[in-house]
Order: sequence, then structure tokens, then C-alpha cells
Amino acid sequence: MATLPPGPRSPRLVQVMRWIRQPIPLMKECAERYGDGFTLRFPGFPPLVFFSAPAAIKEIFTADPEDLRAGEANVILEPLVGRHSLLRLDGAAHHRERRLLMPPFHGERMRVYGQVMRAIADEIIDGWPLGRSFPVHPEMQRITLEVILRTVFGLEDGARLALLRHKLTRMLAFGAANPRLALPLLQIDLGPLTAWGRLRQLIREVDAILYEEFARRRAEPVAGREDILTMLLVARDEQGEPMTDLELRDEMITLLVAGHETSATTLAWVLHRLLQHPEVLARARAELQAVVGAGPVAPEQVAQLEYLEATIKETLRLNPIIPAVGRRLQRPMRIGGRDLPAGVVAAPCIYLAHRRADVWDDPERFVPERFLTKKPGPYEFFPFGGGVRHCLGAAFATYEMKIVLAEMLARAELRASPGYTVRVVRRGITFAPSEGMPVIVDRRAA
Repeated sequence: MATLPPGPRSPRLVQVMRWIRQPIPLMKECAERYGDGFTLRFPGFPPLVFFSAPAAIKEIFTADPEDLRAGEANVILEPLVGRHSLLRLDGAAHHRERRLLMPPFHGERMRVYGQVMRAIADEIIDGWPLGRSFPVHPEMQRITLEVILRTVFGLEDGARLALLRHKLTRMLAFGAANPRLALPLLQIDLGPLTAWGRLRQLIREVDAILYEEFARRRAEPVAGREDILTMLLVARDEQGEPMTDLELRDEMITLLVAGHETSATTLAWVLHRLLQHPEVLARARAELQAVVGAGPVAPEQVAQLEYLEATIKETLRLNPIIPAVGRRLQRPMRIGGRDLPAGVVAAPCIYLAHRRADVWDDPERFVPERFLTKKPGPYEFFPFGGGVRHCLGAAFATYEMKIVLAEMLARAELRASPGYTVRVVRRGITFAPSEGMPVIVDRRAA
């Protein structure tokens, strides 16, 4: 008989408010009390069954995607990314869209983007104030948003770029500041009278700019353009059909949301860890000097920055940007030794899996070297998700983060602001450092 694992007995509304305001204490308490599998219940959503044991996570990630549907589990994202987003699709539609989106993220193409990434990072780093505290997380957001606008959207300096940057920043900031809007009961559109109405208006303003850009770009020659939007405009599926404007809109917003906020937040967490561990910072700088020397990092040198990549991975282990991923069961299934009914969401818990003492030696310690001596399995370490739903832009994001961090290490001497103590705070669906993580730049390279 299918039964759900135990979990908190508090009312659903109490559970979801704790999930929004105190997600980490909630996960830790449930793991300590209920073990490897536990159930949370939120109003308006199916039960979520969290798993952290590698064996159970393997069962979820290797199961037939027709039985465990990620798109259905991601329904919470639909108001922002749309119904045609890769995150919301399942089955044949997901396979088609993923095939269309894959070519722009091929490893060779990223070298084309590397020069742009470095130039953006340098320009923004050069504008940081000297000798006074400022929040660095918003600066990381500026960098990653500009990378998206130039490499994904292919926009150059001008009125269109400025307008889209302004509208996107407002939309994303409003959504991040109002995580409760994920609850269906708060999604009431009374125009400017309600938060949901204000968010919907911001989304409509962004959409209008995107559709205008699609029309303009379809009418222009594509020769010589290397941005991702251009590649998607000319892409054809197996039946020779192009992506519709609605599909393009949803995928461009998805790339923006998935590739902007997550990368920026990871960069902020990596910087926090580097400033917290001077020995790691010193080794990362020594590697940079050995690989790059005195000049800026070249795209072909990025792969050689192995310790920097290990530092990013160790940061993602201890500070995953999202706590879990989900798959909705289409039929009763046995997972992790438990018989689950159809309709529930099985949720591999990134946060708890990355801290298991039976998998990770001294799991709370920050030790980048562990990723140099051992490659963890895909069911032990999965900051970008897993199975057929592994993040399409994972390599792009890692490449971008290595370039930005390399330029920061080479161009600026930073330290944490005196008296600052970092806390994990929720920004929309992501876990970010508190107060924008204030730092001080003591010196900047000429």
C-alpha cells in the first residue's frame, strides 16, 4: 500500500511559510527527525517527498521521464517563464526544445562568448569604489545580466539594450523580493492594487520589448551574428519547423532567469568563501598567476583553472542556489524503499545530499581540494540537477563564473566589510547571502 513518509504535522500554511522564511532550519529539522525521506505539504500543491540518499536520488534521475515528470513539478515557475519553457515541458515537447537549444551551448561556441564575458567583468570591476563598503551581490547581478543581454540576446549599446536592461531588472527584482507570490492563493491580479498585478504588468512590459525584438531580428540578415537568439531564430526541428515567437519568448526568459540570478548568486557565495578562507584565496591566485601570468585570462586558458573550478564546486556543494529539484509521479512507484502514490512530487534535496556525512568527509568544512582528488557521483553532487533534466547551461555558467572570478582575483584586492556576518536569505526561489554581501576594495589593478 502506498503511503507517504512522515513529515511535520503543522498546518499546510504554516509549513509553506516556514519553507519561505526558514527553509534551511526546516530541512535540517526534518532530516534529523525523519531521516532520508520526509514529506512537506503546502497549500495548492501536491505533497513533496524529499530524498537525500544517493540510492533514492539515482532511482529518481534514472527513471523513465514519462513516469517522473519534471515539467509538471515546475508548475510554480510558469507565471514567469511560460508554458513553453524547457523547465515546464515534458516528453516529446521537452526533447524537441532541448535539441533546438543545445547547439548554442556547445563547448567550442563558448570561446566566442569568453571575450565578451571578460570585457563586461573588467568594465564593472573598474567602477567599484575604493576604500568603502558596497554590496557585491548586485554587482555580480550587473555582470551576469549584461552577459545574458550581449551573448544570449545579442544586443549592443543603445536605446533597446538600455530599455530591456531596465525592464528586466525591475521585473526580476520585484519577483525576487516577493517569494510569497509563488502561492496560488496570493496570485490575485487587481492591477497596481496587488503585488501579483504589479508583477504581471512588469512581465507584460518585458514581453512587449521581446516580441518587438523578435520581429526586428527576423527581418534582418543573420550573417555574422553569433548570439544565441540568432541561432534560435534560424534553428529548425526534425520536421523543419522553427520556434514560434511564444516559444522563443519563454525560452529567452528561461535563459535569463536560469542563467542570470543563479550565476550571480553563486559568484557572490564563491567570493564569500574566498574571503573567509585566505589559504584558498592564495592558492587560487597562485594558480591564476601560473596559468595566465600578468595578462587577462584568455578563453583557451579557462579550462586550466582547475583549482578555481574546484572552489566553485565546493561552494555549490555548501551553498547550492536552489535547495531541491522535483519530479511528479505519473503512477505509483517505489522510491528509496517507500511505495509512493501517483501525483506526489519526489524531490531530490540538493542541500541535504551535499551534506551527508556518509558521502562527504567532514561535510561542513570548505575544502575545494576534495574535487581535485575525487569526482563525486551524479547522485551525490548535483547542483545543476540530474538525469535528462541536467541544466543545459551548466557548462556556460561554469565557464562564465571562472572568467569573472579570474578577473576579480587579478584586478582587485577585496575584503569582507568589518562586522558583517553572512546569513542565507531567500530571493525568489534562490538562496542568497544577506544584505547583498558587503565588501571593500582596498586596491584595484591599473
